[in-house]
Amino acid sequence: MHLSSLYRFPLKSAAGEALPQARSDALGLVGDRRWMVVAAGTGRFLTQRAVPQMALLQASWQGTEALRLSAPGMDELRVAVPGTAEMRSVQIWRSSTVVPDAGEAAATWLTRFLGQACRLVYLPAEEGIQVDLDYAQLGERTAFSDGFPFLLIGQASLDDLVQRVGRPLEMLRFRPNLVVSGAQPYAEDGWKRIRIGELEFRVAKPCSRCVIPTIDPATAERDADREPLATLLGYRKGEGGVFFGQNLIAEGTGELALGMPVQVLE
Repeated sequence: MHLSSLYRFPLKSAAGEALPQARSDALGLVGDRRWMVVAAGTGRFLTQRAVPQMALLQASWQGTEALRLSAPGMDELRVAVPGTAEMRSVQIWRSSTVVPDAGEAAATWLTRFLGQACRLVYLPAEEGIQVDLDYAQLGERTAFSDGFPFLLIGQASLDDLVQRVGRPLEMLRFRPNLVVSGAQPYAEDGWKRIRIGELEFRVAKPCSRCVIPTIDPATAERDADREPLATLLGYRKGEGGVFFGQNLIAEGTGELALGMPVQVLE
């Protein structure tokens, strides 16, 4: 087995970027989900669940000091990593935190593209959100993810789902960080600990899926037949949701690169 794809999502719920290699830090992949769009009035996070056109937002790091935003019909915008002059209280699921606001230019740009008043916020690497203590130790943190630092999916699992659905499906619909090839379909369901290269991970819990996989990442349109969720409901439904992929927590930090061997430790 080996690491066959590596994805980073600089801006939560925006388009992802494929990487040949990446470092990890205490929050996950360096630069992953460090930016987030929130409603201007409430500070609550916005995602493709309610705002599908976020799929068309392209966000890429410019070194470590700025983010470049682009979208159809919009001029590109460079947003510097903000300092602490303006802080904003934000909410992501049941967690709340106070983080730097990225300023008026970014807010105006995003408000125009998304059609609602919003702000762009940033999570410094030294901060982070505590991972659910039902699955993690005190001090284990994540960035603006839906709960965990890493999401892993087996390529064979997607291949099996594609065969069941009967049409191609992009892996990016499921927004993983790590894709492993060379295993049987859904083999990841039985893993408890793995090593990729020299970095070890605990498999925390299965990933419950929302409506985002039904959104075409190229067009931001929801599939009328609600695929692939409709098919997943038929054979991947369990207590608490429909599951596809596994959430991981790294034990330490290190380098990840395509082609690295993947070893099941437990």
